[in-house]
Amino acid sequence: MTDAHPEGHGHRRYILTLALSALGVVYGDIGTSPLYAMRECFHGPYAVPPTSTNILGVLSLIVWSLVLVISIKYLVFVMRADNDGEGGILALTALIHPGQRATNGRRRLLVMLGLFGAALFYGDGMITPAISVLSAVEGLKVATPFFAPYILPVTVLILIGLFLFQQQGTAGIGAFFGPVTLVWFLVLALLGLSQVVRTPGVIAAINPFYAVRFFVENGVQGCLVLGAVFLVVTGGEALYADMGHFGPRPIRWAWFGLVLPALLLNYFGQGALLLRQPAAAETLFYHLAPQWALYPLVLLATLATIIASQAVISGAFSLTRQAVQLGYCPRVRIRHTSAREIGQIYIPGINWALMLACIGLVLGFRSSSNLAAAYGIAVTATMGMTSILLYPVARERWGWSPLSTGLLIALFLGVDLAFFGANSLKILHGGWFPLVIAGAVYTLMATWWQGRRILAQRLQTEVLPLERFLQEVKTHQPLRVPGTAVFMYGHPTGTPPALRLNFKHNKVLHERIVVLTVVTEERAHVPPRERIAFTPLGEAFYHVVAHYGFMESPDIPAILNQVKRHGLQLELEDITYFFGRETLLATKKPGMAVWRERLFALMVRNAQSAMTFFRIPPDRVVELGSQVEL
Repeated sequence: MTDAHPEGHGHRRYILTLALSALGVVYGDIGTSPLYAMRECFHGPYAVPPTSTNILGVLSLIVWSLVLVISIKYLVFVMRADNDGEGGILALTALIHPGQRATNGRRRLLVMLGLFGAALFYGDGMITPAISVLSAVEGLKVATPFFAPYILPVTVLILIGLFLFQQQGTAGIGAFFGPVTLVWFLVLALLGLSQVVRTPGVIAAINPFYAVRFFVENGVQGCLVLGAVFLVVTGGEALYADMGHFGPRPIRWAWFGLVLPALLLNYFGQGALLLRQPAAAETLFYHLAPQWALYPLVLLATLATIIASQAVISGAFSLTRQAVQLGYCPRVRIRHTSAREIGQIYIPGINWALMLACIGLVLGFRSSSNLAAAYGIAVTATMGMTSILLYPVARERWGWSPLSTGLLIALFLGVDLAFFGANSLKILHGGWFPLVIAGAVYTLMATWWQGRRILAQRLQTEVLPLERFLQEVKTHQPLRVPGTAVFMYGHPTGTPPALRLNFKHNKVLHERIVVLTVVTEERAHVPPRERIAFTPLGEAFYHVVAHYGFMESPDIPAILNQVKRHGLQLELEDITYFFGRETLLATKKPGMAVWRERLFALMVRNAQSAMTFFRIPPDRVVELGSQVEL
């Protein structure tokens, strides 16, 4: 008994440490919602008058939204749908009939739904840093009107600094995130508590009767306010996407132990202040603090919003890598910013695109209130798609009955559709922006996915079985030259086109030939013992299959170095890598529209080179070209 106690104590301390770290990464987004969420209910384009019944009604909606959407839907159910410990809508999509790769209509429809949900994340990722940082800096004009002309320039400078920092990685500042966010949530709680003790009657809003009464008294206008209420749960999807960094248990501990109580106290405090001072609605959050604390509060809020933005940006990097590995996105330049943490990556193209979009949004919308009109539509749609994708996972993975699964998903979808309906009215007031971004990203991802399938089919018609090629080699015994040739090819039983072309034109073969196939599995990580499958084929030919998860980056020299354990001694500096480079020609053959074929060809030309993506020394690569009609 005494031996078990220290071990249990140490484990709890470890979980608490992870929970503290999770505060900044996982809850940064949802933790900054008090800056603008409740304000929009009483000062936004669809605001209701700040009467006592309306205030208690909105508070009741906020309380039960946090409970139903975050506490029950995401933390209890959705986080059970982990893919080898990883979360996010693409990881969830990969759980449905894994390995089938969209071979039937139902699977294909669900994959396309998951792709569109992933595309919506980019639109949301552009708005989150813009609205978060801008809402924090706007606190300066509460302190004094002198700062009003400088709000936008200061916001833009902070955003530029934030995105410039990305190339340094988050390893150095990561330990700083948790403590700052801890202070932020404690301050949220204290600010709210200071107001609640002055108006304790506001606690009555925990009764859902006030939410029902709010809809009865306000009718359609009350339904429209749901669009602003939804802002309190906008970090839910990011919470699921970041699950792989910490695991579900620390995330749940942080939520129920600190984040949820702090958020509820702050929202109740804002409600209490409104009951006494209805005119404070325009800058509600900063009115919670005494005058002397405004400048420190603005500084702390700015730090909190930078951390929240960092989480969304990192999420966009991770999502992009998942999309590349699962075959939904062209190869892009990915830099690893930490030698110890594989999840810490930097993608320059995504970073600069997000920066330009954020700055454009700040300068175009000019206030966090205007940006709030564009915020939410993308997240509500993604949450609805998560609910739909959860159904087949619950049925196939968890073995639930159709009735129990259907009832649960109907509850979640009912809440999602209510929020989506309220947010759909934002489309004309800025909500079109994330939808346009999502539509463009979805078109690119779907075109790449379908284009690769068509290209594989076209190449398949000309594939010579590797067994037949080996028979020809055995029969004719061509000249063999010193060294090792590695031919990368995705078809495990076919002859690489580059191998056939090299033999056709040069009339020789290397003394050792390795046909290497890289397989990305629909799980996040592959154990080291399952990494390599090695098969001698005869005639000094060898087939190596390297297995990777969608959260891992292939390293071909490392794979070939591991092959030595199987008895094949390779000198890495004596290897020549052969790649095929296809020139794609758009045609009217069945497949895709001509414009999409041209778009696919353009994406292929601009994708990162295979040698860079697979970490192959460029001075050891030979490329052999051919033309393929799509």
